[in-house]
Amino acid sequence: MVSTLRFVSYIVLVTFVLVAFSAPSKAQSISKQLAGESVLVDIQKRGKLRAGVSSFIPWVMRAKDGSLIGFEIDIATQVAKDMGVEVEFVPTAFSGVIAALVAGEFDFIMNGISLVPKRNLTVNFSNPYTWHGMGFAANKKLTGNWKLEQFNSSDVIFTVRRGSNDSIAAVRQIAKKAKIRQFDDDAQAIQDVLNGTAHGFITSEPKPSTYAYDYPDQIWQPMGKQMMMRWASAFAVRKGDPDAINWLNNWISLRTERGFIEERRDYWFRTRDWKDRVASK
Repeated sequence: MVSTLRFVSYIVLVTFVLVAFSAPSKAQSISKQLAGESVLVDIQKRGKLRAGVSSFIPWVMRAKDGSLIGFEIDIATQVAKDMGVEVEFVPTAFSGVIAALVAGEFDFIMNGISLVPKRNLTVNFSNPYTWHGMGFAANKKLTGNWKLEQFNSSDVIFTVRRGSNDSIAAVRQIAKKAKIRQFDDDAQAIQDVLNGTAHGFITSEPKPSTYAYDYPDQIWQPMGKQMMMRWASAFAVRKGDPDAINWLNNWISLRTERGFIEERRDYWFRTRDWKDRVASK
């Protein structure tokens, strides 16, 4: 009986020692596994950050030389530079940009995407690094003498970019009865208004103001430059990557403190110095 108890005690002691010594090793192994799953590791290995973007004035635009320019292009380029890698832009229709991120077609969405709770169920967001608000432009010939309440009619057609829940929400704020026609990009949406086949167009500023400035005989702004809504914009990352979120949050904090983000925002949103660089529509 005594020998049996001694044997059991010996087994318990050996098990305790093995667990004690293996726990740090196991924890270290798990830590390495988690770190290896981060997209940051993939970016470093390939020496290139792949950024998902969609055309959107002045966030992402095609320049006359064929390159991409805009606020988000400057932001993504600086992110890559601070990582010590190159940047590759992956143009993607806005309506499919989240699905493309989840499918691994690029590393981050760097497109001024709004931080919306429903989207957060599918992807994770960094801290906000900027914001945007909705503006309203309309066909002058069709609506030039209208009051705002006249847009709230089932005979009125608004155009928006497909997948832009922000634009749809803004339309419903002023015109619950109006019809909404969706297009793959803003250029197609505003063209419908320019052609007179739709009454109004809602998207992020400064695009409505830009079109009103470029086409003063065809486009006007029923609400002036007043913005209807305001949303925070953030980087989107695939689920399960806390290291990427941590790095991006730290980058946002650093570059905000040093004034880089505000300086780039001032250039792209408060001036038109870049207009002559943009390719013809």
